Amino acid sequence: MTSQPLTHISTRLMIRKLFFALMLSFHVADVYADDDNQTAIALAMGTLDKFILEFNNRDLEAVAATLNYPHVRFASGNVVIFEGAKSFADRLLYKTLTDSGWDHSHWLSRDVVLSSPDKVHIATTFQRYNESNEPIGTYESLYIVTQKNGHWGIQARSSLAP
Repeated sequence: MTSQPLTHISTRLMIRKLFFALMLSFHVADVYADDDNQTAIALAMGTLDKFILEFNNRDLEAVAATLNYPHVRFASGNVVIFEGAKSFADRLLYKTLTDSGWDHSHWLSRDVVLSSPDKVHIATTFQRYNESNEPIGTYESLYIVTQKNGHWGIQARSSLAP
């Protein structure tokens, strides 16, 4: 009579140990997935840092190097697709900005809203400043940063800025 309850207890104990072992293995897998996502987020944020630095340096060729192609920009009611770095860099962007009083821009916030090991969506708020470092506009945007062929670059931007 005592052997049956012991078997029942042994089976329950074995099931409990198996359950905890499975839970631990899922947790370990999550930790590794989190590490991959954290690496992707760090690389994506670094890409945005380089983008704003080169943008403020007014070097469109260097800005173009922070992008992945085709690069898509949604702004001012338009969708523009740049097939390559040359099409991105061959335009008169800075004349329009400086005519509006722009001198430089800075991130106010950058929040990851979606991430995977090779793609990160970042909701941003940035501010434009004049040469006296006075704010002239604050805008929200969404950046999608991807890894393509080992290169982290901004694949798409959707901005509420003109």
